[in-house]
Amino acid sequence: MGELIGSLFLLGGAIFLFSAGLGVLRMPDTYNRIQTGTKATTLGTILILVGLAFLHPAWTFKLIILIFFVMLTNPVSSHALARAAHAIGTAETESTVIDVLDNPGEEATKEPQPGGKAT
Repeated sequence: MGELIGSLFLLGGAIFLFSAGLGVLRMPDTYNRIQTGTKATTLGTILILVGLAFLHPAWTFKLIILIFFVMLTNPVSSHALARAAHAIGTAETESTVIDVLDNPGEEATKEPQPGGKAT
């Protein structure tokens, strides 16, 4: 029974990792690609590590440490990549309505202008 559950977790993780790859290919701009890749790969990696824990119970403690490491580093690296892309002036897609980092002193709740940017 443990092998079946572990295999299902591995399959689920592989599906999420595959969807992350598709998301990186299909998203319109850098920021969406970063977000898609980070969220799906984080969940896919965690599912694979949980599946391995079911398949190899002796590795469970080490795999829990790896899960903690993935949950800690993936969002931080995603944030750093997005901030660096914004700092060098990487453009958003036209459908982006609000750029909070463009005017950090202004509120993000203002109404968007017809051109697609908030003022």
